[in-house]
Amino acid sequence: MTDAATRTYAGEQRMLDADSHVMELADFLDPHIDDAFRPLLRRKGMDALAPVLEKARSQAEARKVDAERAAEAEARLLQDKGWSAVGAFDQQERIRALDLFGFHGQLVFATFATSMFSGRDLDRLYAGAAAQNRAMVDFCSVDDRLLPVGYVPLNDPARALATLEEALELGCDAVMVPSTAAGELAPTHPDLFPVWDTLAQADVPFVLHVGGGGRLLDRAFHNNAMPVSDHLGGGENIRSKDFLAIHHSPELFLGALIYDGIFDRFPTLRGGCIEQGASWVPSWMRHLDYGLRAFRRTEEPLQRLEHQPSDYVRRNLTFTPFPGEPLGWMIEQAGDVFLFSTDYPHPEGGRDPIAKFEEQIGEVSTAQRDAFYYGNMARLLGRRFAAAAA
Repeated sequence: MTDAATRTYAGEQRMLDADSHVMELADFLDPHIDDAFRPLLRRKGMDALAPVLEKARSQAEARKVDAERAAEAEARLLQDKGWSAVGAFDQQERIRALDLFGFHGQLVFATFATSMFSGRDLDRLYAGAAAQNRAMVDFCSVDDRLLPVGYVPLNDPARALATLEEALELGCDAVMVPSTAAGELAPTHPDLFPVWDTLAQADVPFVLHVGGGGRLLDRAFHNNAMPVSDHLGGGENIRSKDFLAIHHSPELFLGALIYDGIFDRFPTLRGGCIEQGASWVPSWMRHLDYGLRAFRRTEEPLQRLEHQPSDYVRRNLTFTPFPGEPLGWMIEQAGDVFLFSTDYPHPEGGRDPIAKFEEQIGEVSTAQRDAFYYGNMARLLGRRFAAAAA
């Protein structure tokens, strides 16, 4: 981290961060969920973290009254992760973190709250999603640079639309949807057209995020008599074979939207694929175009497409690479469809994401560099930032 007194982390480069998170405390949803559903929240996971949360809360309180401790924490801005990071759960500290980063804006996702209400109980699912959206907007309300991401399950089209409408009214700047089938329906089913139309009319993007596609792969692939930990030292996060499958759900979900004509029906609809890598995108675009050629003669929906599938990718979609992926080559192959992100304060973002991206961005033009760090996300977010990106 550079000297916060003289220079922000972003320096002179305009930057928008497409992926950051709040590290929820155990009561994050409680003030925002309807009374009837509060007892149904699954609290076992958060209860198990009680010692960690109490330590983090105590450290944050100490930083408020001890300038030396605060300065030490700020100097470790990209080193401390999880609940220990500056602004992980404290709104005022998050403002300070943004000042140190120098970002013009930062999408903010939930981390653990969704696990408290997800599952087959649709009443709990939609009550929890609505509560999470209210909580996210409340957390981000202290600074316009904090851009809350709502969550809308698609299992029940009518309730999905109602949840979406409330999220937009509250002020969510993006809306996460699961990268799966919508219960028994395809995400392109006509019953869900009002959801996509509402997003398009509101000029607010949908986003996919790792974890939103369910289990990455069959756990049996890890049953090989060669157990390994994840790269962070645990056993439940992403390992190498999980990484091989991380893009499967988004490429299928987004490919279905393209092939089934969603972006012809709603041409201003935009989407972002977050924290699922992006080096797969150039080959996926070719795969989509080949699929059109191979099946167009026998599949009438493909015959109605107005453009090549890869053209919809370039026009309607964006993706966050992992730091260290071959960014320059990806831009050369696919165009300006990639977004800068930090994943703050999650450890997967690393200790210096800008340096990692700079190592791989290569000899791109000034315009392409600005598009990666700012312009592409500004266009994703719509009219609020689009004028500044022009």
